[in-house]
Amino acid sequence: MAEIVSIANQKGGVGKTTTSINLAYALATLGQEVLLVDFDPQGNASSGIGINLKDGEKSVYHLLTKTAKVEEVLKRTSNEMLDILPACKDLAGAEVELVNIEGRENMLTQALAPLQNMYKYIIIDCPPSLSLLTLNAMVASNSVITPIQCEYYAMEGLAHFINTASKIKQVLNPKLNIDGGLLTMYDSRMNLSNQVLEEINKFYGDRVYKTPIPRNIRLAEAPSFGQSIFDYDPACRGAAAYLDLAKEFLTRRGVDAATLKEVKIPTASYDFGG
Repeated sequence: MAEIVSIANQKGGVGKTTTSINLAYALATLGQEVLLVDFDPQGNASSGIGINLKDGEKSVYHLLTKTAKVEEVLKRTSNEMLDILPACKDLAGAEVELVNIEGRENMLTQALAPLQNMYKYIIIDCPPSLSLLTLNAMVASNSVITPIQCEYYAMEGLAHFINTASKIKQVLNPKLNIDGGLLTMYDSRMNLSNQVLEEINKFYGDRVYKTPIPRNIRLAEAPSFGQSIFDYDPACRGAAAYLDLAKEFLTRRGVDAATLKEVKIPTASYDFGG
């Protein structure tokens, strides 16, 4: 039975989609069977991993509204251990269509049920809002990871989201584990980044991943080429950080990361930046 993990934050621009793509891909390089669910109407997780739907092609929206079968929606990626349920702009209309349906917060749970025995992990890229879509994702999930940018308001944002997730756990999904925060766009040369890292670790301890994701130009460039960082530049610091994050993710789940065999990834190019 797959563990379903939401990558969620009500704030945009914090590295949520970058984390969804590259954590999923990193887990796949470590031999885990992974499904990435693009649950953001912008479809950035889909295009960022090389999946661009043509007119008429089925997406996770059609799965959610029960107008397509799983096999019509599921797509392969460049890693044989990683599949994706892509999104399209129609997903934005799902909130309006589902608003009057009884049990609307459980629609994604129902849609993912046939897939749970096919994968070890299902990673959901949520939209940057506390919407019905995000609620669906968190009700379907076993755990939630919250990417937070290394900035002054990071701790406030993490506190707010943990509070929201706790309410969802209490009222709608008792099995939801608040797996913790993930610091992104970390720059060790900046005092602010180091202060944010220190303060968040002090207050939240094990609720924060110990692997910060660095500010890295290659991570920023990769989506424009429709590639994960492991396809675009597997030798850069961003790729190394996401591989370390995947190992920490697995260690938290009782897996000895040292025993995992990494799948061979493409030959690296030179890391030019930051």
